[in-house]
Formats: sequence, structure tokens, C-alpha cells
Amino acid sequence: MILFRTATPVDSAAIVELVTSAYRGDASRAGWTTEADLLEGPRIDADILAVDLANPDGRVIVAVEDDRIVACCNVVRRPDGVGYFGMFAVTPTGQGGGLGSRVLAEAERIARDEWHLTEIEMTVIEQRAELIAFYERRAYVRTGGFIPFPYGDERFGVPLRDDLRMAVLRKAI
Repeated sequence: MILFRTATPVDSAAIVELVTSAYRGDASRAGWTTEADLLEGPRIDADILAVDLANPDGRVIVAVEDDRIVACCNVVRRPDGVGYFGMFAVTPTGQGGGLGSRVLAEAERIARDEWHLTEIEMTVIEQRAELIAFYERRAYVRTGGFIPFPYGDERFGVPLRDDLRMAVLRKAI
């Protein structure tokens, strides 16, 4: 049985490990969300996560099964009245079974029902066509906007190519 709860600083090491394993290195290749051909190194570090955990306008959510964190995300209430969804990860061996859709739905529920927001936004590496398609099947649309990839900030990984940028996707909730 999967239970959702708000993460605490005690969860930090497990969340960093989960997010990294879902996107980077050989472990990530067991799932379909790997970025191992685009980036090396960490996807997040403990310092960035600590800021997310302390954000009074955000909530890091974890999905727990048998006392083990198997998925997570960060949902934030931005000053412009739009929610932001990020740091989404499902353990590589748990991908493809619907857990990701449940985590996304929980983040949307928080933004809509608890914060009374009407839209939620995210950024996805433009080259991740299969991941963007996953979100589009869940009613997210490309806004046409892009955010530069944070080249030079190795806390987000070491790019293996020089053409990365983040596509902005948005959904009415």
C-alpha cells in the first residue's frame, strides 16, 4: 500500500538517492526516465533539497511503501498564483506501473484543493520527448517558453551536450 506524506529533513538522504537513481547513472537505465545519455552526476544535492524542505510555500511529497520512499515530488505555490511541480522521481524498478501518475495527481490535488490554484507548471529537458509525451497525455501543454539549462552549476549534473534547455509545460487544474 502506497501512502503519501510530507517529507522531513530525516528523509533527505533517501530522497537524494531516489532522485539520482531515477535519472542518472546505470541504475537509472532500469526505468524509462533516465537522463544518463544527457547528463552525468547528481540531479539534486542535500543543500538544494534542504531549501525545498524549508520553503513555507512548498511541499516535498514522498510516496512510501513498506517504510521505503519509492517516489517523490516537490510542489510549490509561486507568488504569481501558479503552482510549480518538480523533483519528480519514481524508483527505476517501480516505473511504468502507474505510481508516477498517482504522485502527479497528488501534487495537483494539493495545488488545487489546498492552495486553491488553477494552474500548475513544470519544466522538462526539451530533448526528453518521451517524458514530455507522458505529461501531454495528462493534459499538460507546452507553453512555447523555454528556460536555459543551468550550465556550470554541477549541483544539477554535468551536461554531456551543449544544446540542453528546459521546455515549460502548464496545465489547468
